[in-house]
Amino acid sequence: MYRNYIKRLLDFMTALAGLVILSPLLIVVIIGLTLVNSGKPFFLQRRPGKGGRIFKIVKFKTMTDGRDAAGNLLPDAQRLTPVGNFVRKTSLDEIPQLINVLKGDMSLIGPRPLLPEYLPLYSPQQARRHEVRPGITGWAQVNGRNAVSWEDKFIMDVWYVDHVSPGLDLQILMMTVQKVFKSEGISAEGQATAERFKGNAI
Repeated sequence: MYRNYIKRLLDFMTALAGLVILSPLLIVVIIGLTLVNSGKPFFLQRRPGKGGRIFKIVKFKTMTDGRDAAGNLLPDAQRLTPVGNFVRKTSLDEIPQLINVLKGDMSLIGPRPLLPEYLPLYSPQQARRHEVRPGITGWAQVNGRNAVSWEDKFIMDVWYVDHVSPGLDLQILMMTVQKVFKSEGISAEGQATAERFKGNAI
């Protein structure tokens, strides 16, 4: 009952209330990112959702489109602006995804939606992460976020799929708030963003 009906209702009501309450903060962030990103505070990106269905995720744009002399994008660390870095550290870049929650593409809590090109790289067990709607935060995010290995993250994602409950979701929500204030596990050591998944080592 909770997994199929109540969770979706709570997601919609909470996302709607969140957008209304956070609207003043959103306006400030939008203005700041507009100034440093050539008038582009948002970006859309294709991500797989429940059942692998592709949708467009909404996020704040924390990196510029800076390129080298050959026209190639500069490394992430060089494109990450001070404003963007602050937005990422405080997880404010995730707030626009409340729009995806309202639309039903995402849940507040679930495995993070990754890149479509990762789909053929998953093992059958890892692919089970798509049995539920992806989330803004999830079990893997409160247990290391980008600072843990891909294999460990997928193990935690599938564990969540098998143990979805009101109590677990509340626990993840409370741990998320704590992690945001501490800015823990945002990226792997020595990297500005998470390393790309390249498939299973074995």
